[in-house]
Amino acid sequence: MIKLIGIEKIYEGGVKALSDINLQIRKGEFVYIVGSSGAGKSTLIKLILKEEDPSSGEIYLNGNDITDVNNRRIPYIRRSIGVVFQDFRLLHNKTVYENVAFAMEILGEDSKLIRKRVPEVLRRVGLNRKASRFPDQLSGGEQQRVSIARAIVNNPPVLMADEPTGNVDPENALGIMELLDDINSRGTTIIMATHAKDIVDKLRRRVIELSKGIIIRDEKRGRYDE
Repeated sequence: MIKLIGIEKIYEGGVKALSDINLQIRKGEFVYIVGSSGAGKSTLIKLILKEEDPSSGEIYLNGNDITDVNNRRIPYIRRSIGVVFQDFRLLHNKTVYENVAFAMEILGEDSKLIRKRVPEVLRRVGLNRKASRFPDQLSGGEQQRVSIARAIVNNPPVLMADEPTGNVDPENALGIMELLDDINSRGTTIIMATHAKDIVDKLRRRVIELSKGIIIRDEKRGRYDE
């Protein structure tokens, strides 16, 4: 599904964010990316999303080399990856329904399909009764559920989550993780960067630990700390 071979990322000034990253994530896996601030987690996610390019190495998605693709192809690559951010990134002038529908509209989906699909996804995340509300009328946990609904409404095979529980309380964080676990159980590959030790230790999945830009641990059903 996702393969990184010999990846290195060096920023201006010679700052090495990632070094000799060799990694394979298979279809249907749930993978935690852990490590202290500055370890390289966000850089790794940006490379997979094609928000940045590696300084050297190769990146494959579904068997296709996406390392040096033409900029015009990047939107098509991103269609296969849903993204959930720590800060939600919702459109505050749009309702819950409109925020989720917008993710389909920008891909040019048929309006009939949008009217069918959006309510289905909102029911799945437990927000079907709040479709007409605006983000400012929701709790942090509810806003993150909207973000997840938006990320999965186009049925992407991969979901990237960058600190998805970072801005919600512990109770809502557990609910978010149960939702992500359900999404994964239906076949979606999930890659989640997190500092949430309690969640990683409770919902044991594959753990990849970064330190100073290198992989120092790759463990099945791992804990946050080795």
